[in-house]
Amino acid sequence: MTQEHESLISAFKARGQEHVFQYLNEISEEEKNLLFEQLSGIDLDEVDYLVERYVKQEGESDLDFNKMEPSEYVPHFDKDESVKAQWKEAKKIGEQALREGKVAAFTVAGGQGTRLGYNGPKGTYPVTPVRQASLFEVFAKKIRYSAKHYGAPIHWFVMTSVVNHEQTVSFFEENSFFGLEPEHVHFFSQGLMPAVDFEGKLILESKNKVVMTPDGHGGSLRALNRSGSIAKMRELGVEAISYFQVDNPLVKFIDPYFIGFHLLGKSEMSSKMLAKAYALEKVGHFCDYEGKQMVVEYSDLPNEYQEQRDDKGELRFIAGSIAIHIFSVDFVASVGGDDTTLSLPFHKAVKKIPQLNEAGELEKPAEPNGVKFEMFVFDALPFAENPVLIETLREDDFSPVKNAEGVDSPESCKDHQLQMFAKWLNAAGVKVEKDGEGVPSFDFEIDPTFATDVDSFLEEWNQLTEKPVIVSGTVLEG
Repeated sequence: MTQEHESLISAFKARGQEHVFQYLNEISEEEKNLLFEQLSGIDLDEVDYLVERYVKQEGESDLDFNKMEPSEYVPHFDKDESVKAQWKEAKKIGEQALREGKVAAFTVAGGQGTRLGYNGPKGTYPVTPVRQASLFEVFAKKIRYSAKHYGAPIHWFVMTSVVNHEQTVSFFEENSFFGLEPEHVHFFSQGLMPAVDFEGKLILESKNKVVMTPDGHGGSLRALNRSGSIAKMRELGVEAISYFQVDNPLVKFIDPYFIGFHLLGKSEMSSKMLAKAYALEKVGHFCDYEGKQMVVEYSDLPNEYQEQRDDKGELRFIAGSIAIHIFSVDFVASVGGDDTTLSLPFHKAVKKIPQLNEAGELEKPAEPNGVKFEMFVFDALPFAENPVLIETLREDDFSPVKNAEGVDSPESCKDHQLQMFAKWLNAAGVKVEKDGEGVPSFDFEIDPTFATDVDSFLEEWNQLTEKPVIVSGTVLEG
């Protein structure tokens, strides 16, 4: 046994975690080395803090909801004529930043398609109405179109997980990176946190392995730093990071309007919001609390606040969070770095965690037996200077694929894509037959290599000398 191994044993024993070595005499040298390698990456100080804060105590801070106000936001120009000039100026600034290569795309893609009944990384799931292109292909082609349109490369950073990293990279390689330059696509894995039981003891999943679970989408900011991605962005001259999650094919993540508002506001973190469809819609709420902007989850905000209305009868807390943000590179370097005064808080999740029983066999518990720790990306907001919040439209920007059926399902997403394509065509004077629900009555597709939003569609459509007839199975490609 090496001196380093002996030091690790002493450190874990001093913290009351010596049980992780109970099978040392039963495992091979190779298995011992794997155990010590894993344990060397666990921050015992952080574990002790989390156990004290979230396991032995309640851990969640109590908000005084009477001090909470709805956050102000810039309304969408389709809803408020008075802001059109403001949006026009923002677009101009955003386009200049894109031409100068100052914007990178960042996708959080660590999840699997389990809830969809799909065996594979969620980003490989097929979503488009005709070609059944994957989520990754949709995003890649949006980047291709924008890079060509603005005449500058757009680097894409993709955060995977230990579970799907190899599959994700292979998928890109097998598909020739969907026409992107491989050196413009950067993969790195999400961070992991050890799980503990209700006594604060690390949980073993095998005789030489502690249970480790993803640290949440908020952990993406730490991962950007620890992977060297922030350093890479600085080398490339990137100043703004466009953050989005992998399950939303409608997302406008290369959005010059949004980028422009972020830059004009000298913001460290900017967000898009949707007007809630109804009072108790299950979305986070943008709120101001003691001079700071934050997102309060629907499960934490009492119904009476979610249902409050103003003098005009409109919902007060109407700004819903949809996990679309822009970060400044310097801000991510701070909140995802080593300065603990700027660290995002953890949240605990009480779960059923498979663990070794007294016989040294893996056992699935019938009841919750432990705690996982995760961070939420929106918890960075209170640390941000000059946060900017703009309104987006649901039909243009948000239709996630989360559930096998019903709301936020492949079927609902397909309908929303068709409605969006029909809206673009309608803006060009082309009518598309629809059913009683307002969904086009046949399947067609506008590939992102042709256009990525209504502005680019009109530009490309008007340049066509011969306009195609839109029928079932039509795919417009660039």
